[in-house]
Amino acid sequence: MGTTEDMIRVEARARAIAKAGSVQDAIETGALEPVVALSVSEALVIGLLNQGVRKYLAVFGHGSTAFGEVLRVYEQAGVVRTFAFHNEVAMAHAASALRWQYGEVAALVTSIGPGALQAMAGSLTAITNHVGLYHIYGDETTFGEGHNLQQIPKNEQAVFSRMTALMGESYLLHTPEAMRDMLKRGSARVNHPYRPGPFYIHLPMNVQPVGIESFNLKALPAKVSTRIGGAHPSALSPATDLISRYKRIVIKAGGGARSYGKELQRLAEAIGAAVVVAPVSHGLIADDHDHNMLLGGGKGSISGNFAMANADLVILAGSRGVCQSDCSGLGYEKAEAVININANPDDAVHYNKTVPLVGDIGLVADELAAACEPLRLAQDPDRRAWLEQCTQKKREWKARLDSLVAAPAVPDARWERPVLTQAAAIKAVIDFAGEHALPKFFDAGDVQSNAMQLCADPHIGLTFTDGGASYMGFAASALIASGIADDPRYGIAVTGDGSFWMNPQVLINAAEHRARGCLVVLDNRRMGAISSLQVAQYGRDFRTADDVVEVDYLAMARAVAGVRAIAGGDSVAGIRAALLDAIAHPGLTVVHVPVVWDRDGTGNVGSFGRWNVGSWCEAVQRDYLAQDL
Repeated sequence: MGTTEDMIRVEARARAIAKAGSVQDAIETGALEPVVALSVSEALVIGLLNQGVRKYLAVFGHGSTAFGEVLRVYEQAGVVRTFAFHNEVAMAHAASALRWQYGEVAALVTSIGPGALQAMAGSLTAITNHVGLYHIYGDETTFGEGHNLQQIPKNEQAVFSRMTALMGESYLLHTPEAMRDMLKRGSARVNHPYRPGPFYIHLPMNVQPVGIESFNLKALPAKVSTRIGGAHPSALSPATDLISRYKRIVIKAGGGARSYGKELQRLAEAIGAAVVVAPVSHGLIADDHDHNMLLGGGKGSISGNFAMANADLVILAGSRGVCQSDCSGLGYEKAEAVININANPDDAVHYNKTVPLVGDIGLVADELAAACEPLRLAQDPDRRAWLEQCTQKKREWKARLDSLVAAPAVPDARWERPVLTQAAAIKAVIDFAGEHALPKFFDAGDVQSNAMQLCADPHIGLTFTDGGASYMGFAASALIASGIADDPRYGIAVTGDGSFWMNPQVLINAAEHRARGCLVVLDNRRMGAISSLQVAQYGRDFRTADDVVEVDYLAMARAVAGVRAIAGGDSVAGIRAALLDAIAHPGLTVVHVPVVWDRDGTGNVGSFGRWNVGSWCEAVQRDYLAQDL
């Protein structure tokens, strides 16, 4: 690739695909020859296009110039779009949000070295929340002519691709003719039926422009679309027996159950079970449903943790048993048995005394419900009493939240005036978003823990938070996806000042890509979650506060053309007025809200579970070793 004749052929193929609408249609109509000579870079663009990948997020470097030139030509023809970014972590988050919220698979592009390491770090969100997308890294040359710039200076080959292989699935395209195999493996990973994730493609700089003489376009693998079946029939009978025997049942729905609310609700209603959700499965069933006992775990609700702690049978659905989700293994204190519904065999046997039901969560839940419905278990007085106990705890929890968010502004020495608590500020955003049917994004730390306890969603898809890696800066970056998606939605992201500074350049990218949304910055001038943890464990906070530097967030936001800046004030009414003003703006709005941080934690909802960290480790580990689940 590079001669005038080469580029004429590249441009002609791009126009042919654009006119036909797809690669395969262009072949069938004769606009494209089925076997062509083209470069590795163009073959990859066409191959990903055949899987529906039309959008690229890029921080171009010296390791991606050849690939970038093909993207330029194909964008000029109207086939693909490329969106430039200023930070690879924010780019990875935006690409993850694009798939997670909108279902669009994108590819991000950078070079090895600092760029790839940052993109790889950002991919933790996609890995832990099972979001499929492509990472394309321009890698070191294959001739071994000497160390390449940004290569890890070791006398070893393929160090970067070995790192990405540890993170997930990786492919180093050393041999151009292996393109078909790489694309096949990539589609299987990115579109995996129950555990999708990022697929890392390593393109050596000197391989990108290499020509493939006879590339068979008909042999390109399409997007993988698979679904696994239900559980093995031999496992359903013992599971049904357990459900018939035990009366205090809790269904814990993890992130893998996000798409199966209808089926799990049917199962819960059939057997009289309480349902407890995880941070990433909010809205699985309606918040006010009789069986929904809300969030459970280290940052769980009173009702959710009561149901977990007092259940005699646990039915897990799509849960990995993360420390925050099951209180570091101590969340099910009285459970005598477990039924684990999971498509992943390893996760299905996480606990002892388990009947594993390995299969599609929705199909398995329906199978169990169908087996139990004729037994009329939900009419059992003991099961009804169990649900009433849990419901009473839910009433207590709701009353506590109502009292907490109704508290007036609190005097704060740092702000030298009364300001809102984080709980009150977040609840104001949640209520406003609910009234306007807007999706919400929550960043890590106190913002995440308070928001997950305060959210009350009628259905899935209204709340997004990185409940796996708890990546600071995800929420702000996720808003950029609204400027990239085919059918964008206005969203509200809530971030703390600590999380905001992890990716402040999102202001530039949001303006550049014309994202529409609101970023609410809750400013307590510290990393409040860690300060509170330090105080709870050791009596004082240490190096987690911004004691010296004051930042004018509104002035910073105004410095970026197209970004609107509004003061949220010190009241719920002030926040609501700011949000109403924000949604009228055609771009990104930053709303700054000062919030209080109290050493006694009265400004937060609080923690109701256990966690194996810091000074709590000895007691948690002692109790964990003493239990037999």
